[in-house]
Amino acid sequence: MERRVVVTGIGPVTSIGIGGDAFWSGLASGRSGVRRVDDRMDLERIPVKIGAPVDAFDPLEFMDARRARRLDRTSQFALAASALAIADARLEPETFPGERVGVIAGTGIGGLETMGDNLAVLAESGPRRVSPFFVTRLMPNAIAAEISIEHGLRGVNFGVVSACASGAHAVAIGAELVRSGLLDAAIVGGSEAVMLPITYAGFAKIGALSQRNDEPERASRPFDVDRDGFVIGEGAGMLVLEEEGAARKRGARLLVEIAGSGMTADATHITAPAEDGAGAAEAMVLAMRQGGVATADVTYINAHGTSTELNDRAETRAILSALGESDARRLRVNSTKSQIGHLLGAAGAVEAIATILAMEHRLIPATLNHETPDPECTLDYTPEAVEAEVEFAISNSFGFGGQNAAVLFRRVSS
Repeated sequence: MERRVVVTGIGPVTSIGIGGDAFWSGLASGRSGVRRVDDRMDLERIPVKIGAPVDAFDPLEFMDARRARRLDRTSQFALAASALAIADARLEPETFPGERVGVIAGTGIGGLETMGDNLAVLAESGPRRVSPFFVTRLMPNAIAAEISIEHGLRGVNFGVVSACASGAHAVAIGAELVRSGLLDAAIVGGSEAVMLPITYAGFAKIGALSQRNDEPERASRPFDVDRDGFVIGEGAGMLVLEEEGAARKRGARLLVEIAGSGMTADATHITAPAEDGAGAAEAMVLAMRQGGVATADVTYINAHGTSTELNDRAETRAILSALGESDARRLRVNSTKSQIGHLLGAAGAVEAIATILAMEHRLIPATLNHETPDPECTLDYTPEAVEAEVEFAISNSFGFGGQNAAVLFRRVSS
């Protein structure tokens, strides 16, 4: 008998709310976390001045000052998100042997702030002044390692780096490890904190970022004909996954089942998605096939929806291809990035949480700023929030490098 995997806890850290209740309040009310950010960094010579920072985050609410100093902001976010998820799941350390609980955590870039700070120190003061924590703050796998150290989790443990698909890959792989029996539970998700001038300069150079500096809240506009690029965000999302039988036995609250996942590669271009969306479509098909779900059963897709011309059109074609014309046109699609910007390696995990909350609350949040449809984006992108009973939903994530992940969620009975 195949083991089923359920989500029993969530921990979002975002620009519109920290913790499940606050995040959902922001999503449901249509709040935007995008603002001008040239008050927190020097962007004078960079044409982009907007982003979605987590202004309310205080690491000392989740760890002591000594621990915080030894961690990059990316790891601070991850520890906070994992603590929130574990508390939400009411997962006690003695519930499972430590070796049966794993951590799979993704990031697109890792400790870039640490890299920049120490390069400056090296240039100005020499190698003796470089931090002894430089390497351990920088390395992308630090996120998974720090979570396991914090909670004594000795199971499968590694980092995932697949650009903007990292968080979704971590969720999908963690689910497979629980489903296979290698783990009984897993903390999975992603974290990113790279709102830095160098990041802005790099993405601006390739024309990927919105320059709607005078209207920050209207800058992220997925699938809208007037979009001009994505908005950089930051934050983290962690989920607790468990084998369903063990979760029920301990009386856990079952949020959703992870019914399937699909992971593919476009194998076409390092930044541009395949124009026909073939790789993304195949990821969705694989997720539905694993879950034994017909295309007519899926009624909601949380899109990757970056607010870039190439991605939005390719994803639209992918959805039409994966679900077929009639089923694709009757479902609801939305983009959480319209509210919190693009969290890069954390995006897939945070958007998975958004999908779960939408299913739980029976409300699909709006895609903000979807005012004038792109004639090549022809689906229902939910310009206004809508009440909906969702039995099956897909969350899509696609990364530079053509790396695709789709996760299929199923409502479960308590």
